[in-house]
Amino acid sequence: MTVIDFTAFIGRLATASGETILPYFRTSLSIDNKNARDFDPVTEADRGAEAVMRRLIKQNFPQHGIVGEEFGTEREDAEYVWVLDPIDGTKSFISGFPTWGTLIALLHKGTPVYGMMHQPYIGERFSGDNGSARYQGANNTGRKLAVRRCESLAKAALFTTSPLLMNETDRATFKGVEQHVRLTRYGGDCYSYCMLAAGHLDLVIETELKPYDIAALIPIVTGAGGIVTTWDGKPAQNGGKIIAAGDPRVHEAAMKLLNG
Repeated sequence: MTVIDFTAFIGRLATASGETILPYFRTSLSIDNKNARDFDPVTEADRGAEAVMRRLIKQNFPQHGIVGEEFGTEREDAEYVWVLDPIDGTKSFISGFPTWGTLIALLHKGTPVYGMMHQPYIGERFSGDNGSARYQGANNTGRKLAVRRCESLAKAALFTTSPLLMNETDRATFKGVEQHVRLTRYGGDCYSYCMLAAGHLDLVIETELKPYDIAALIPIVTGAGGIVTTWDGKPAQNGGKIIAAGDPRVHEAAMKLLNG
């Protein structure tokens, strides 16, 4: 069984999760906080979307493992493992901004082999399998994704969700990169990686990511010709400190500053 066999099923997961989430968006929904030390919101939309995806996976592939943000892990050592983030960007979601998405990754023997970011409100899907990446918009418009060339940090556009999510040391290190780029913008969550894959920005630097925050985005970025690693150049699927770049020259220059 190859990853191609799962493409239609991943589309079903995206559709089902989107149908669960959309009735909650831009409504007066109840918000819980998962973190006593900070504000880490979760809603019934998050829980409901992950629940419906888990149910479909178990019905169709009971031998597969699942890692999800809201309901933990099952059979994490299985040959195939699904990694789910029902709403990446919940803070944007509860604020009414559309810069959030559902992340669906399929791992084979621990390696992300397919990923999708679905934004049901806008009607966008970004998907990739490491070898190629595609965009599908409303009315079934679609195209291949490709990163853009960027010869230096001085010409690069850099995104991070927020420097406030970094500890003091990492924030200072990030600022060291930030002062060398042409443009920095904050916000975006998963959308930043998809815009990098689409060729609209050049660099994303984050910290404290969980596997479900990044696993689906790796095949999209690499499928579009980009690079995703940890700050020390290792595979990124386990999360942590992450750097994604469209051009290897920008990746190398940023890595030197992050580790300098």
